[in-house]
Amino acid sequence: MEERDHRQLGKELDLFSFSELVGPGLPLWTPKGTILRQEIDKFIWQLREERGYQRVTIPHITKKDLYETSGHWEKFSEELFKIVSREGREYALKPMNCPHHTQIFDRKPHSYREMPQRYAETTMVYRDEQSGELGGLTRVLSITQDDAHVFCRHSQVKEEFLKIWDIVDLFYKTFGFKLRVRLSFRDPAAPEKYLGTSEIWDKAEGELRAMAEERGADFFEGPGEAALYGPKLDFMGSNAAGREWQVATIQLDMNIPERFDLVCTNEKGERERIVMIHAAIAGSLERCAAVLIEHYGGAFPLWLSPEQVAIIPVSEKHADYSKELHEKLKIAGIRSVLQDENDSLGKKIRNVKQAKLPYFIVIGDKEIESGKLPLENRAGEKIELDIDALVAKLSTEIKEKVI
Repeated sequence: MEERDHRQLGKELDLFSFSELVGPGLPLWTPKGTILRQEIDKFIWQLREERGYQRVTIPHITKKDLYETSGHWEKFSEELFKIVSREGREYALKPMNCPHHTQIFDRKPHSYREMPQRYAETTMVYRDEQSGELGGLTRVLSITQDDAHVFCRHSQVKEEFLKIWDIVDLFYKTFGFKLRVRLSFRDPAAPEKYLGTSEIWDKAEGELRAMAEERGADFFEGPGEAALYGPKLDFMGSNAAGREWQVATIQLDMNIPERFDLVCTNEKGERERIVMIHAAIAGSLERCAAVLIEHYGGAFPLWLSPEQVAIIPVSEKHADYSKELHEKLKIAGIRSVLQDENDSLGKKIRNVKQAKLPYFIVIGDKEIESGKLPLENRAGEKIELDIDALVAKLSTEIKEKVI
């Protein structure tokens, strides 16, 4: 459906752009588009923080040594952007965050009492995709991952997986998505593509299958879709444009902890090998934004909309009152925009509707005298409220993430 194509809508709504000088596959986000990204990420972090995650921060490059230890240099080398320093040292732009996060975990010894450790950050990774594979926001060179890694004991895997699964369900339920789950397993005909032994893979795949069955998920198996270090649950969602996308992912990894010798001290004072769980809820903010732009046709719900309510003065004499209202809404945390251009009232209203804002308010003599503000939504429904009731209504709708 062309009218829902995120590339066209992104341009019309001034959300993102591409530049020949910057290069293909490297989107540039406008102020409006950046708000959209931030709202998606803020919601994910809220769900994670409630479940005990802590923020971490890592650099965008690493020595070659880190990826040689993790196995990515051998298995993933063609997709790495490589850098050589003036002194001849080899570095790479990070294509994923997990090896860096292992080093945060491994900075000190951990007791079983400290397990699990849950780290999360939203950061860009970089993959050298072929130019012919790039397209809009769905296939880019700079990928913003809402990435999390849980370091836990084997006995904690199921509980941690289900906590992440709850986050996935809550996040996509908010947008009205119905999810099905792909059990992404290794390709048994190409064992050389993966790290670790067949015994480790058999155990990991069996645990994921058992969890999906116990949860009663709508799932199917995808041989050959696993990550190089472990099997995963890939969540598939269909948006209102009728396109199915892989959205969230949860990955069970018993190989990276082996390669980095990650352990905790158990109740007996012994070294115990741990397990690593990788989790991305949006998958990537670029792809998630594309899916949501197409899902809503650019007409976002109030909480997600970069601009939430427009204030439209009928004429110049109504400008001061309109500006006061605009400032009050901004102070209340509502993203208000003042339509004070020297245009006709009809053109101002058309501009707001074309920009797909959730609400607008027209201010004239009657509104100034009565203090009653006519709040009109995209469907043409109108109610009159005083300023306090207006702020309360919009704030509640934002907080509750009304669709």
